[in-house]
Amino acid sequence: MAENIQPRRLTTIVALDVAGYSARTEADEAKTTAEVVALRSVIELIAGPHGGRVFNTAGDGFMLEFGSSLAAVEAAFALAEQCEPKLRVGVHLGDVVVQPNGDLLGHGVNVAARLMACSDPGSVLVSADVRRTIRGPLAERLVSRGTLQLDKMTEKIEAFALPAVGSAVVAAPSKRSEPLLAVLPFDNLSDDREMQFFSDGVSEEIIQRLSRGARMKVIGRTSSFQFRGADKTARKVANELKCTHILDGSIRRASGRVRISTHLVEAASQTTLWSDRYDRTLEDIFAVQDEIAEHIAVALDQTFTSFATKAIDPSAYDLYLRASPRSYAPDELRTSVGLLEAATQRAPHFAEAWGRLAFLRAWRRFYQPFADRAASADFVRRETARALAFDPQNIDALLAQLFLSPPFGRFMDDVAIVERIRQVPGVGDAQIYVGWYARNIGQVRESLKETERAFRLDVLNPMSANLVGLARMAAGRVAEAVPVFEDLMARVPEMSFPIANVMRAKAFLEDWAAVDRLLDPSARVRLREFQDGVAFIQAKRNPTPENIGGILSALEAHFKKTGSVDVSRLVYAAHLGLVDEAYRTAETARLGPLGTADDIMGPDGYRTALLFHAGMPELRNDPRFVPLCARLGLVEFWLVTGKWPDCIDEVPYGFKAECEKARHIPIQDFGF
Repeated sequence: MAENIQPRRLTTIVALDVAGYSARTEADEAKTTAEVVALRSVIELIAGPHGGRVFNTAGDGFMLEFGSSLAAVEAAFALAEQCEPKLRVGVHLGDVVVQPNGDLLGHGVNVAARLMACSDPGSVLVSADVRRTIRGPLAERLVSRGTLQLDKMTEKIEAFALPAVGSAVVAAPSKRSEPLLAVLPFDNLSDDREMQFFSDGVSEEIIQRLSRGARMKVIGRTSSFQFRGADKTARKVANELKCTHILDGSIRRASGRVRISTHLVEAASQTTLWSDRYDRTLEDIFAVQDEIAEHIAVALDQTFTSFATKAIDPSAYDLYLRASPRSYAPDELRTSVGLLEAATQRAPHFAEAWGRLAFLRAWRRFYQPFADRAASADFVRRETARALAFDPQNIDALLAQLFLSPPFGRFMDDVAIVERIRQVPGVGDAQIYVGWYARNIGQVRESLKETERAFRLDVLNPMSANLVGLARMAAGRVAEAVPVFEDLMARVPEMSFPIANVMRAKAFLEDWAAVDRLLDPSARVRLREFQDGVAFIQAKRNPTPENIGGILSALEAHFKKTGSVDVSRLVYAAHLGLVDEAYRTAETARLGPLGTADDIMGPDGYRTALLFHAGMPELRNDPRFVPLCARLGLVEFWLVTGKWPDCIDEVPYGFKAECEKARHIPIQDFGF
């Protein structure tokens, strides 16, 4: 008889499930299933340090065991606060039966589950038995919910709720400003100059980890890394980056060891809120990076995913850091791709290097002849697959996938990619390119919102600045775009985008003196793929029959020679009064490239964003605009998704009705 007695023990049970799971599953079963699968690793990451273990799962439910009631309540609160989607959590101390496989059964488990069912999303219910066993500040915060009648149980139980509060480490921010962190480049206090790349790598790793947080906003590397040495005063950084908190530190190398010191400062009061020091061997440095990032995340009471960089050859990390893009010029991209190829050879498991390699190679394709792009696309796909295999949320790899999509014709195929990019926690390149994409489907206001948000968090990032300037121009806020472009020209003179963009902006503002200065040969501006826009600017300045005739002749000559036309030529021609001529050309022209030397290069070549420019409505004010959009694949996108362009209520005709008429017009294949 004794052999059949099952072992029992007194333990603390934490029961949790996903709030609104059924409704979420009904709305998007695949997404919800993926969220629950990913949730287990987050739960284990939070519960593990508190001595907890997952002993049972069922659907969206998880059962955990803790040896300490206080540890269980601490973990329960962290789970309720940090997990996404939000959880319902119940905690009970009771007697359980231990199964041979480690599972736990019994009344104690059932009570925890019933408490969970009574709790609110993102909150914790604790039984009176648990409350009686804990002491300290956490116990004092428990608020009685009275006596509850638990479902399918005859007994009643007193329960206590644990309300959410701000972090105990960092003072709660004012209602006017949510926390915004700037991670500065750590100072290299060693004689070894090469350690500067190593120091920057520590800071970059912290930025990457923290920006994965569901609520934490972290200023991008490009902006925060502008502050070094004497420029790193808290007041100066806070004034320029508008941040609330600053993380700074230093690294000193001696023989085979390093000492890393770091401190967190509240910008307003210039008070040090947290500091720590790490002494490690060089072989363990990447574990130190993880440890620092985790400590800071806990100090700021933020969530981040369980992402850990594998030990990387320091020389490979240096190559990765050297390949950070600045001007996005073809030569720079070519060099960066070479550095990253070397980095991935030295460190085959380096997810970030694979992602950046895919991203920059995809960017470089914008300057390659269309006939040569298929081969490089194969490289990008392989590199993207490697990055996502190591890190499914690698934003560079996801953006590379988006860049491989043709400029028009397959907007429906892009929906899943864009949505996946949107879901990556954090900000930065994800948002600026989501905004960039939104302009191409006519959602100009959404584009402006996304790019402005990203720009505020990374004001010194050249590409973020360039794209926010373009978004402002597209929305008709041309005067607000000019200072951004002019600042870029001063900071990054080798970048061609802001030169061409400010020239167009000045033309729309009719500041012809500024245009003359830019076109003066002594200015030595490099327009590259934007050279064709000069004729448009000259005709806009002097719309004489001769100049307008020149634009028309160029349009007709290009069509006669190639049989194709880019939509930007149509927009410019229509803006100068050649609406009928533009549509007459478009009716029989191919709208994309031919794979010849006449094709348009650059990131916006053959893209559709200019069709929706606020300052050039002439083409879209004509009902023939909709059949043109149907050939580009835009009408299909609008009809299927219901995500209509901003111009739907601005044009002088029934836009939706015209789209219905045009729904059967064949979509032209981009061809490359």
